[in-house]
Amino acid sequence: MHALKLFIFIVFNLILMSCGNSSKIIKSNFSVQLNSDTNIISSANTLKVSLVNIKNLKIDSVEITLDNKKVTNSVDLAYISLGEKLLKMKVYYDSQIEVLIKKVIIVNKNTPKIYSYEIVNSYPHDISSYTQGLEFYKGNLYESTGQYGESKIRQVDYKSGDIVRNIDLNDTYFGEGLSVLNDKIYQLTWKEGRGLVYDINRFEQIETFNYGQSKEGWGLCNDGEKFYKSDGTEFIWLLNANTLAEESYIQAYTNKGKLTNLNELEWVEGFIYANRYQKNGVAIINPKNGAIEAVIDFKDLKSKVTKHNGLDVLNGMAYNPKTETLFVTGKRWDKLFEVRIIKN
Repeated sequence: MHALKLFIFIVFNLILMSCGNSSKIIKSNFSVQLNSDTNIISSANTLKVSLVNIKNLKIDSVEITLDNKKVTNSVDLAYISLGEKLLKMKVYYDSQIEVLIKKVIIVNKNTPKIYSYEIVNSYPHDISSYTQGLEFYKGNLYESTGQYGESKIRQVDYKSGDIVRNIDLNDTYFGEGLSVLNDKIYQLTWKEGRGLVYDINRFEQIETFNYGQSKEGWGLCNDGEKFYKSDGTEFIWLLNANTLAEESYIQAYTNKGKLTNLNELEWVEGFIYANRYQKNGVAIINPKNGAIEAVIDFKDLKSKVTKHNGLDVLNGMAYNPKTETLFVTGKRWDKLFEVRIIKN
């Protein structure tokens, strides 16, 4: 019996050795070389791509794409959006194709500017509101609040702090950012993968929409033609205003790297203002390429509100085009601040 077990053991190991010897490590015939050792390159530069022909094979043709768009071996990055990209090179040779893939990170060419602000006024704000989004529309202020069992959509008289109209969300929803377009309020939910749409005149929910690649809902704003949606990462998704489908995205980057935890969004004079969750700052983002053009530090505002156990972080921005001022508050803050941005 022991001899049989020994025989089986030897045969089994011979099979494994045979399988191991039959496998071959296939080495690439080519490699990609960039004009950056770290694969990180500024948008002020030109990306230069070279093919290294390791075995001096006869090449028929080469096709290069950057994020699935055809490019040449010299790419002017001034016209490319920022962020992490996939560079693919297809090499055609001897009736064969070899695909080479390399990651490229394009960062902003400029250091963000530092803007300051002055407080124009302050108004009462519902201290129980876990504020997620604010927006002015036709002179009225609308607010979205969060937390399961507490989430709401509201029209607020910002001067008095009074609630003009209110809708409580279903307890299964955690309300997030909101934006208003063409007499409809669009409100995100956090992890439910669904947005809610309201008729602003009747102030009632009329439909829902589902998310695409973005798995969560954080902030929302619009430029009058399309929506911009954050999901807590460096990505800002561009949504078709009619279908609400995610059609593309930008990535928020400084001259050093990506900016994550993007939360509440507000469209201000051609730029996206993005509050970072758990931070006191607001980033001003170029919607064309994701470049962080400037930042504003609002940390002093929290010291001006009433201290209590439920007090949480800065969140909620609304730009009033009539006064050209920004309205800022936070989660369970008892004040809404009207500020004027000073571009130093």
